[in-house]
Amino acid sequence: MALGALIGAYQEDDSGGLRALLPLAGRTLLEYQARCAAAAGASPVVVLLERVPAALNEAFERLRAEGITVIPVSDGNEAASRFEAGAPILLIGDGAAPPAELLAQLAEDGDPAVATVPDDDAHAHFERIDGTSRWAGVAVVEAGALGATVAMLGDWDLQSTLLRRTLQAGAPLVRVSPQAGEPLLVNSADDLAGFERGLIVASRGRRDDWASRFVLPIVEEFATERLLETKLRPAWLIYAGLGLTLAAALAFTRGWLWPALGLMVLTTPLDLVARRLAMLRLKPLPPRLLARRLLWPFAGIALLALGWWLTRHGAGWGAVFAALTAAAFAEAARLEQGHAEIPGQVWLFSRRNAILAALPFALGGAWTLYLAALAFYAAISFFLVQHVAHRIRPG
Repeated sequence: MALGALIGAYQEDDSGGLRALLPLAGRTLLEYQARCAAAAGASPVVVLLERVPAALNEAFERLRAEGITVIPVSDGNEAASRFEAGAPILLIGDGAAPPAELLAQLAEDGDPAVATVPDDDAHAHFERIDGTSRWAGVAVVEAGALGATVAMLGDWDLQSTLLRRTLQAGAPLVRVSPQAGEPLLVNSADDLAGFERGLIVASRGRRDDWASRFVLPIVEEFATERLLETKLRPAWLIYAGLGLTLAAALAFTRGWLWPALGLMVLTTPLDLVARRLAMLRLKPLPPRLLARRLLWPFAGIALLALGWWLTRHGAGWGAVFAALTAAAFAEAARLEQGHAEIPGQVWLFSRRNAILAALPFALGGAWTLYLAALAFYAAISFFLVQHVAHRIRPG
């Protein structure tokens, strides 16, 4: 049976607005809930509400533009009619901000279950289940239980009564583990501030080169936080990186060396920010996204363009030879490494490392020396990767 999701969006927050419209990661809490459900495989995502203010309708439009099938309904009978008979339903409480990992765990099992948190002072505002547990705001229920509950109560206290019926039917309690993240039940925008900061911190990925680890984090954090509030699609940043790289290659061929280098420097954080935005919006970039894979060969084109211009303006054939050597060794190292973990990998040749390493040479006007150093850097990286990779794969 296809998994569905039912989200409550009718309770008011402390200021008199809807909890569902509280801001989170540049969007609304409802959008976060719907994206979490969709990422867990739920379709349709049914939202139970009493009224549709303009801001809520805008949230629905944004979700639909992202390909998420979201259906607003105004009563329990209509909600029940949207799900297949016997289908499992992810129930997400009104005002609940669950970790995406928790929803994925419950959706993977597919059987009725109720996520819980301890009955202690830290979770006093969560709904009590028994003497030791409170509801974490997420559960898996059956479509039949939803229909039976609606038939018995109508729309009155649907969420709480459906939870009770699921528990009475013997659904197991699933204690939320600290590794999955702490669920949140919010009543104001202030309640979400810490949760949002946790999402942003959790979106930090591995930083496999010294440029991204030591130079770019501040830029990456600033850009991520600012772009979260925009409609910018993460893939557009990758396309921008490709465009800037090609523009830099053209500038190198005209001898505009500093403007070209500036364009290349601008490309260094773009794919990092794009990956983080995609993760925060719960729609990760495809691992084999073509535009992302083209960043490497496009940077090679820019490198060869620099070597070609230097060769024509006094550096001799050695400049283009050094550029070709650097590109060849860099590609050989990439193929040799594959997905293997290399000790000290942060110091090896990478696109970002190569770009930022140009700055001190450019300040001294030693562009040809830069290409020679880059060829040496790429060669050393290749031989180190080859040595370690053959130890990892002795056969």
